[in-house]
Amino acid sequence: MERKHLNRKVSKIGMIIFSVVFVLLIILPFVWLALAAFKNMRELYASPVQILPSSLSLDNFIEAFTVQPMAQYILNSVIVSLVSTVLIIVIGCMASFSLARTKIKGKRLILLLLLTITLLPPITLLNPIYLMMSKMGLLNTRIGLALVLVAIELPSAVWYLMTFFQTIPDTIEESAMIDGATIPQTFVKILLPVVRPGIFTISIMTFINTWNNYIFPLVLNPTKDARVVTVALTMYSGDTYTPWNLIAAAAIVASIPLIIMVLAIQKRIISGMMDGAVKG
Repeated sequence: MERKHLNRKVSKIGMIIFSVVFVLLIILPFVWLALAAFKNMRELYASPVQILPSSLSLDNFIEAFTVQPMAQYILNSVIVSLVSTVLIIVIGCMASFSLARTKIKGKRLILLLLLTITLLPPITLLNPIYLMMSKMGLLNTRIGLALVLVAIELPSAVWYLMTFFQTIPDTIEESAMIDGATIPQTFVKILLPVVRPGIFTISIMTFINTWNNYIFPLVLNPTKDARVVTVALTMYSGDTYTPWNLIAAAAIVASIPLIIMVLAIQKRIISGMMDGAVKG
């Protein structure tokens, strides 16, 4: 009995140690980035390594916004990511509901095509998408980039959302139909509230993916007015040196909208799960 108790204690201590090491490995790069944002060039390249900055000056943050119009780039990223996320969720919910509930000929082929699109490297789609956007006059526009990101992220969203709709019993829809509800009414008023936790989860994933996308904004929106923040972070490099302290400061500022978005939707996920539990 004592040996069993000892084994449990050792296992518990091992799990705690593993968890602490795992969290430190994840947090360490972000801590180092935050420290670099407050260092000057001398402290950044000091030997031996200077871990803590000598002062918490905001000079790097001010200079980051002076060298590049970061406010405009962040606004562009927010607009593109929000528009893309809303369109993906709206279209994805309707498409995933149709695939999960209706009997369509070639349904497996459609799902296979969606899966194939998600597995394609983005670089393989770049050339045809660029030619298409050029002929439509949508290069260097927010809406053009948003539509491209919708096409890239929509297949994955449909796959994930379909699994949520498949978990809903058919009896819920049948009961609504008996009460006189139409299919659109059942979809909007009954099914969407049930899968709300899944919708917010996919929203987080979609917003992060569209915000962090680099290759398509780089090629489709290269001008200064249409540039997004992920591309802008690479524009600080000079001919003779790279100001990593400015890049670190700009990266921290650029991450703030993303963090706020994630935290806000996380609260909705928790409330949605609680509502689903009460309704169930």
